[in-house]
Amino acid sequence: MKSLKTILAAAMLTLSMGAAAQTTYTDKEGAIYTFQKHWFFEVEGGVQYTLGETKFRRLLSPNAQLGIGYQFNPIIGVRLQANGWQSKGGWNGYVPLDGGLAYTAKYQYKYVAPGLDAIFNISNLIAGYNPTRFFNLKAYVGAGLNIAFDNDEVNDIAKNLQNKDAYLLQNLWDGSKLLPFGRGGVQMDFRLSDVVSIVVEGNANFLNDKYNSKKDGDNNLDWYFNALAGLRFNLGKTYTKELPPAPEPIPEPVVVTNPEPDPAILELQRQLKELQDKEKVEPIRRDIFFLINKTEIRETEAQKVKEIAYYLIKYPNAKVVVTGYADAGTGNDKINDRLAAQRADVVVKTLQQQYNIDSSRISYDSKGSRVQPFQENDLNRVTICIAE
Repeated sequence: MKSLKTILAAAMLTLSMGAAAQTTYTDKEGAIYTFQKHWFFEVEGGVQYTLGETKFRRLLSPNAQLGIGYQFNPIIGVRLQANGWQSKGGWNGYVPLDGGLAYTAKYQYKYVAPGLDAIFNISNLIAGYNPTRFFNLKAYVGAGLNIAFDNDEVNDIAKNLQNKDAYLLQNLWDGSKLLPFGRGGVQMDFRLSDVVSIVVEGNANFLNDKYNSKKDGDNNLDWYFNALAGLRFNLGKTYTKELPPAPEPIPEPVVVTNPEPDPAILELQRQLKELQDKEKVEPIRRDIFFLINKTEIRETEAQKVKEIAYYLIKYPNAKVVVTGYADAGTGNDKINDRLAAQRADVVVKTLQQQYNIDSSRISYDSKGSRVQPFQENDLNRVTICIAE
């Protein structure tokens, strides 16, 4: 009974761990997978080893299991299962207490053991939810009722023994026997598709000492171990998938042809041209910073564009390189490529349209978030202009 209470306590702890489970997963392309509650069905077959006193191979039996369950979240699920076929018992070269001849025996009996398991996904618990992961490791604890029957073989053996107590058959039973059991195990899940997985599992089951008809000391538990393999079928959708929004096309820089020049600027250019060969031209750099997910030049940054334009007007042979960037801390490559290009483009348009800078003097480029000119993430929402 204490063991069953331990199993129930472990199940409650597992449920509390799953309450805050991560339920979404984002792949490399930006698609978002959201977990969906669903039913599942399992069919498995394998072999059982019943703990006993004879050779290992003599205690192996066929075993089968059917289960239907419900997955509440990426970590927690429950399964109503029925495990059964047969178990074995026996002894090897046992010398009776009354000094009779050593006796070797083996026998088998049938059983079916319906029960309820609490299952938790260790892979999702440790590495996070991922519905496309190929391998998942799971653990479970459970309890139920073992219904044993067809115990004729050991009863026939007992009839031929003069002193059956000498062979530890004090727990001999006939007809059928109902015994509560507890169990724990691990399951390996190999995903073939959204619907089908190959499952391989092993479990240990314990129940009352009366199960194998023999008395083992002071009512020690009887044990049997199952190794199973089979298929799991998910019933219904296990997740929904939301594709990322299509990226907006990167606009081409607008080239202004045959602009109407400002007479005052033309005069300034004429006057400054006379001095340009006498002056040493020093390159300048201006960093125009943008808000997150924005491409508009703020009033606080417009002065920097103006300074670049006046530099180009003052030195007619000077050219400028305009490079747009986006920060790597937000968005993805597709979104950041678009933002970086538009940030560079708005500076180019301003130089051409507002200050009449010829396009032949402007070099245009964008780096997205693949290149980060500053260590501080927020400063990388920038267009850098270098004129010389």
